[in-house]
Amino acid sequence: MKCPTLKELPLPPKGKIGWPWTEESKLNVPASIKGDVWPTISIVTPSYNQGEFLEETIRSVLLQGYPNLDYIIIDGNSTDRSIKIIKKYQKWFSYWVSESDHGQSEAINKGWKRSKGEILAWLNSDDIYAANTLIKIAEFFQSNKNIDMVYGNCNLIDECGDFIKTAPTNEFSLKLLVNNKWFIPQQATFIRSNVVKKIGGLDETLHLVMDWEYWLRIALNNFKIQHFSEVLSSYRLYQNAKTSSQSIRSGQEKIRVLKRIYRNKEFEQSIMPYKDGAFSYVHIWSGKKLCKGKQRWKAFWHFLASIRYCPYLITRKYFVQMVVDCAKGKSIK
Repeated sequence: MKCPTLKELPLPPKGKIGWPWTEESKLNVPASIKGDVWPTISIVTPSYNQGEFLEETIRSVLLQGYPNLDYIIIDGNSTDRSIKIIKKYQKWFSYWVSESDHGQSEAINKGWKRSKGEILAWLNSDDIYAANTLIKIAEFFQSNKNIDMVYGNCNLIDECGDFIKTAPTNEFSLKLLVNNKWFIPQQATFIRSNVVKKIGGLDETLHLVMDWEYWLRIALNNFKIQHFSEVLSSYRLYQNAKTSSQSIRSGQEKIRVLKRIYRNKEFEQSIMPYKDGAFSYVHIWSGKKLCKGKQRWKAFWHFLASIRYCPYLITRKYFVQMVVDCAKGKSIK
């Protein structure tokens, strides 16, 4: 499907201006890309009770001006105004459904199974693409046929959509990835469909770190990953986006993922040098979140576990101070 123009879409809500409400991507796209047909790009938006932001997400995809879009919405049986918004734009979707599911990972996998694209991505229902993102991605993959996954830069925006800052990213590094350093924004990541065909979809038992685990799986299966140094999307930060309990659960999921990949003998040689640092980091991170959640005894267990992997930590002032602050119930940065 060719993306609709601004004039073809419903009028934006009163007071909404700028991208993607009253602006659109460039539309002077050539009929072909270096002599080839523009590749189909499949975008899946998992949706559940985020009607406040969903319309902006949808418009940021539809107004890309891209010649060959396959857009799929998988809603988890929302009870807010999400369905009304979806129906408002349904003529431009390849497929949409609203039914109960077991979370975001299952919803994305459902969408990918119905996708027709050579390039795949997912965009959560509170995030947005930057103008011209899909054209840039298609051109990148066309010029870099050896690259299987690309990630760009990402802006952070607030609840009202106002710019906060550009999130830091790095050139791809397996060490940074294993150590769970945040440098691959999911909202700005695109992969070739052959990746999913080989390694399958997201792990549906994971609900908070499924993207990180998937990037790990892609890298450890020797697919080529590259950074694209332009802003491709915006990630929305707001008060209810993550709770303390979710942060604690995220730490549990991270530890489970690390244990699993380090049990895999096929990956052992490439990631073994990073093992102690990876486990130590995730235990310290989990301890901080537990301390913030007033679960100090569990936090101490994670701090002790981090020492098991990196004994030198007991000589570091910042680590000792962190444990003391936790014991006193103080805030830990």
